[in-house]
Amino acid sequence: MRRQRTGLCASLFLIASSIAPAFAEIVIPSLTYRTGPYGGSGVPYSDGFTDYLTLLNERDGGINGEPIKVVECEYGYNTEKGLECFDETFEQGALLYHPMSTGLTYQLIPRANELGVVMHTMGYGLTAAADGGMFPYAFNFPAHYWHAASAQIRHIKETEGGDLTGKKIVHMYHNSGYGKEPIPTLEKLADIEGFELVLAPIDHPGEDQTAIWPDVMAQSPDYILLWGWGIMNEVALKSAAKADFPMDRMIGVWWSANEGDIKPLGKRGDGYKAVTFHAVGTSFRIFNEMNMLVYQTNKARGELNNIGDVLYNRGIMAAIFATEAIRLAMEIHGTTDVTREMIRDGYEQLNFSEETFASLGMEGFIPDVSISCENHAGAGLVAVKQWNAVVRRWEQVTDYYEPDDALIDPQVATASETFAESAGMTRRGC
Repeated sequence: MRRQRTGLCASLFLIASSIAPAFAEIVIPSLTYRTGPYGGSGVPYSDGFTDYLTLLNERDGGINGEPIKVVECEYGYNTEKGLECFDETFEQGALLYHPMSTGLTYQLIPRANELGVVMHTMGYGLTAAADGGMFPYAFNFPAHYWHAASAQIRHIKETEGGDLTGKKIVHMYHNSGYGKEPIPTLEKLADIEGFELVLAPIDHPGEDQTAIWPDVMAQSPDYILLWGWGIMNEVALKSAAKADFPMDRMIGVWWSANEGDIKPLGKRGDGYKAVTFHAVGTSFRIFNEMNMLVYQTNKARGELNNIGDVLYNRGIMAAIFATEAIRLAMEIHGTTDVTREMIRDGYEQLNFSEETFASLGMEGFIPDVSISCENHAGAGLVAVKQWNAVVRRWEQVTDYYEPDDALIDPQVATASETFAESAGMTRRGC
């Protein structure tokens, strides 16, 4: 049964990225949160996502000549409002989704499966969705939460000369599905590597951390893993600096490492580290076109100084995967009038080489990505970056780590069956 309109999305903010005909069929929703405690993280990602789609309309007339219409719906990182946005944009003809929330993703996976519409939860969401045979419409490439946790611990182990015995590592996390996702992997790694894992949950929205930091510092941790979002990140980093915790021993996940999280610390933020599944910086050819065709023509959703920021670039990356999956679906099925089911075929047959990204103006941005029915998570390659407070930018300090498949794959298999059973889903198989 369709939910009753509450007015949240009844007056959707429609962005016509070019003067497109009213019958444009490539409808791509942007579920956003531009206000509240998570707005600082939600805005740059959404801006990058929309600005890239605008670039395609301005430069190419859309995808293979079919204009793109972006339908933006604000849900404030509130799961119930996010479900309303999904219903409203689905009726608008939305062809695919990027929920930008792990909690919302949990709720949408069974519904997306029932309706036959793709969700690409890039680096977030349900980790078990890597199992394409069980979750045919959910994709979480190029890496997921368990890849991130594994890479964090591997980097710490390298830093410690190959031995973590007796070390104490605090997992400081947003007390939600997002923050809890890596705990099974961290617990297994603690058993294998001999370190002590301390859990430090921080409740939504994470602005008040006065009670938890004295407890954390009393533990005398060797390292802190930061899994926050929005305002929680900035408060946690400022609290660590105030407590004189060494910033190079605090390692964030990729959602805890935006410029807006670390710049307010000034020089005190120097040395903070985080994992990443893509390169950093502004040295990509695509920004010349975006500046000329989107910013200089006053068609940008974002601000010019967003270019090169981590989350803005990640929004561009999500838009590239979406539009190239649509382009591939058109090729596979021999039509520009693609359906949601056809787009799923496009996602499942994506095969991106570094040369592919170079041809799109994002040379060196990400390692090769290859998706199949069995594997919706990609290769799971993860690197480490570090904040240089002098030049005020991120610098990649490691090569990409290969995932620990022997540890992760059995976890994915078990978690996949558990979630599917609770959601009443059955395996489609490959």
